Amino acid sequence: MVLKRHLEQSPIRDLHDKVMAGQRLSEADAVRLFETQDLFTLGAMANHVREKLNGNDTYYNINLHIDYSNVCSTTCKFCAYSRFPGEAGAWELSHAEIVKKSVEAHAKTGLTEIHIVGGLHPEYPFEWYETMLRSLKAALPKVHLKCFTGVEIHFFAEKYNLSNEEVLKRLMAAGLDSMPGGGAEIFHPDVREEICPGKATADQWIEVHRTAHRLGLKTNATMLYGHVETYAHRVDHMRRLRDLQDETKGFQTFIPLAFHPEHTAMDRFARPSGIEDLKTLAVGRLFLDNFPHIKAYWIMLGLRLAQMSLAFGVDDLDGTVLEETIYHMAGAETPQSLSVADLQRLIREAGRQPVERDTLYRNLKPQPALVGV
Repeated sequence: MVLKRHLEQSPIRDLHDKVMAGQRLSEADAVRLFETQDLFTLGAMANHVREKLNGNDTYYNINLHIDYSNVCSTTCKFCAYSRFPGEAGAWELSHAEIVKKSVEAHAKTGLTEIHIVGGLHPEYPFEWYETMLRSLKAALPKVHLKCFTGVEIHFFAEKYNLSNEEVLKRLMAAGLDSMPGGGAEIFHPDVREEICPGKATADQWIEVHRTAHRLGLKTNATMLYGHVETYAHRVDHMRRLRDLQDETKGFQTFIPLAFHPEHTAMDRFARPSGIEDLKTLAVGRLFLDNFPHIKAYWIMLGLRLAQMSLAFGVDDLDGTVLEETIYHMAGAETPQSLSVADLQRLIREAGRQPVERDTLYRNLKPQPALVGV
């Protein structure tokens, strides 16, 4: 009765009814959801959609993150990670070092995915990236290689005078299995010009992913929030993703990323609050009705909030990660890796069913049903 009265008095009751009826939300609807103070109803709506799509399952995988180099030819104001060639703090991993890290991690954890990104390196030839992939596939032929953001692919195309399709086909021939979702930031040109001038535009990022989907590559999508953008900018970003997903159905998961301002040129900003984090995840789940999964990146959220997000539309907590550097260079205080046991415990404590997946969301090790939780 109390819950019914709350819903009847909710300022987003009409949007709740729309979601329950399976109707698509408009951009104006999504802005209202961001603006609401009724977090209870918002969470309940997102949880309804989450359970309709994925039941009680919560996914994780055993993965390794490798940043092959932080040397970059551009400077984004939100970035604490990139360095110019020869600058203090710059690194460049050799192929041998990358393979060694991967083989050692595989022997220790049985990882199924290696996530690889880097800066826009001004000097490497394109063959450097092909050789990296081939070396990893030779050493670990069954491990899935999820590599290179849309910004990196666009950079390769421009630098080496190739089309996006030519870049992707050559990388796929060398061992590329899918792409992560980084580099999207916020698509609106006014925001993009403010936080990452000179970087690939929204249209260029989208075109890379459109091409990847056409070639059969699955990709992810991110959104960096909590800086100069407005709620309308966030919704515009998600609308562009939803439009491409309607067209290609190639996205697997949406990953909102909270801005960490420490050690960046935008350190005047505070980190987004926990309320903003939960709202963004929930609105993502509700507005992106054609995305199969919503991921809470625990490295960014922290473990407790990542747990809470499982009641706000999230069905994926990423994985063991191993050696994350980008967020930690921007002040993240979370661990750099988690064990499978820790991930399963976090999920079970939230009343969810842990499911180990591969990169393409195939269930690898069915877990016993929850009892008494």
